[in-house]
Amino acid sequence: MRTLISNIGELVTNADAGILRDAAVLIEDGRIAWVGPAASAPTTHGQEMEVVDAGGRAIIPGFVDSHSHIVFAGDRAAEFEARMAGEKYSAGGIRSTVAATRAASDDALRARLRGFIDEMRAQGTTTVEIKSGYGLDVGTEERLVRLAAKVTDEVTFLGAHVVPSEYADRPDDYVDLVVGPMLDACAPYAKWIDVFCETGAFTVAQSRRVLEAGIARGLMPRVHASQLRPGGGVHLAVELGAASIDHGTYLTDEDVAALAGSDTVLTLLPGVEFSTRQPYPDARRLIDAGVTVAIACDTNPGSSFTSSMPLCIALAVREMGMTPMEALWAATAGGARALRRDDIGIIVPGARADLVLLDAPSHVHLSYRPGVPLVRTVWKDGARVFDRS
Repeated sequence: MRTLISNIGELVTNADAGILRDAAVLIEDGRIAWVGPAASAPTTHGQEMEVVDAGGRAIIPGFVDSHSHIVFAGDRAAEFEARMAGEKYSAGGIRSTVAATRAASDDALRARLRGFIDEMRAQGTTTVEIKSGYGLDVGTEERLVRLAAKVTDEVTFLGAHVVPSEYADRPDDYVDLVVGPMLDACAPYAKWIDVFCETGAFTVAQSRRVLEAGIARGLMPRVHASQLRPGGGVHLAVELGAASIDHGTYLTDEDVAALAGSDTVLTLLPGVEFSTRQPYPDARRLIDAGVTVAIACDTNPGSSFTSSMPLCIALAVREMGMTPMEALWAATAGGARALRRDDIGIIVPGARADLVLLDAPSHVHLSYRPGVPLVRTVWKDGARVFDRS
């Protein structure tokens, strides 16, 4: 089956042309087969073809959410309420989610994960990276990556999220567990290795052990760092060729220079600053310095319980100094770069047919009309996975 989407008022391709007006897109076998002016769109030539009239609306690439933690159990609404009343955010709340997740059945975790995927699809996300990290023991971490691998190719082993309570006085022993039996159990299901290199989580030396062990097992590195204060995580990530460093709320000039001179993407997570009342990073400073920036939701029960990429785009524009086009690029092509992918986040021949039809004439409405459900139709690999029309 071929699908022709025509009468597109604005087509954001993220390619050289950037934006096409009065455009059309041809989908064939789950890929983009043709892009161009609607007046020059291919005809059926006797082949069966579905024709979709976009009605002058905008089409954008599907969102690429390159940072999420959506395999978990429990709820931390009380923690959010306390922060809104003035309590300071710290990484320690992760342990309460660990307890609930360890106690949950596979069926319960699977059902909740499926719910989050559906929620994300309805908001235009067609690719999502999923981290473990709420098990912190061998059996539960293995369960989390195994369940995640059923719904995405982008699975990250994050056994080094925080040190669990039973190892509170023996953090190096916990690192031994992570780089040994836990990695052995989880590596077959994962593509990425991650570590929270931060005060209250893991030191630079411990983080290096975790990342190098994962690399030796064929996993590619990414790093949580500089969320709570400046530290050595950025330089470690750049040294080891990490695909991304995520958070980057507190960056020194040396950190920015190191990122600008590397292939490591800085993934900003606006929902975290919204939820924790920490200062928003200055994306304008980063982009002007030459840093490649992505935007992701960091969907998790503690510090960013949103799955809405449109919300994160609006926050990036309003609070981080990005233009609407920069924010959209960061949430699509930027996320693809953070996952080292060149087949998503872009609408060009040969790319995966991951598209979003907006109920709006322009991508600007994503930040111009925050909170309004503008996603009308979503295609994933050429198949409709959400339709509100």
